[in-house]
Amino acid sequence: MSKTFDRYASIAFLLIGLIVFIESQKIPSSAYGSSVGPEIFPMWLGIILLILSLRLLYETFTYKSETADTGKLQYKKFLIILGSAIFYAFALEKIGYIISTFIFLLIAFQTMERGRLLPSILIAIGFSFGIYYFFVEFLGGSLPGFPVF
Repeated sequence: MSKTFDRYASIAFLLIGLIVFIESQKIPSSAYGSSVGPEIFPMWLGIILLILSLRLLYETFTYKSETADTGKLQYKKFLIILGSAIFYAFALEKIGYIISTFIFLLIAFQTMERGRLLPSILIAIGFSFGIYYFFVEFLGGSLPGFPVF
C-alpha cells in the first residue's frame, strides 16, 4: 500500500478502536458476580485495534520512501465478496449458519484464488462445522443450524 493510504487507514482504525473501547464501557456488567462480564470482549477488541492502528501510524512515519503502487485495485473481486457477504447476512436465518457460512467461504476462497476447489471445500466445511460445534456445544450459545422445511 502507499504511505498516504496507510496513514489515513490507521487514523480511521484508531478512531474506530477508540469508539469501540468507549462504548464497551457502557455495557452493564454481569449480574451473577462474575469478574468477566459481557463488556470484556469488545473492550479488548477496541484495545487491540487501538494498539495495531498506533503501530501502523508509527510505521507510516518510518517508511523510507513512497512505494510505487504495483497492483491495481481489484473492484470485481471486492464486489463479489461484498455481494456474498450481503447474501450471507440475509441467508443466515433462512438456511442456517452451517450452509450459509460454507457458501460464503467457498465463494470468498474461489474469488481470492481460482482453482484448488477441493481444499477450499474442505476448509469451508471444517470451519463451518467446527465453529458451529464450538459455539453451540462447547460454549452453550445458539446459532441457526440447518433449515427446517
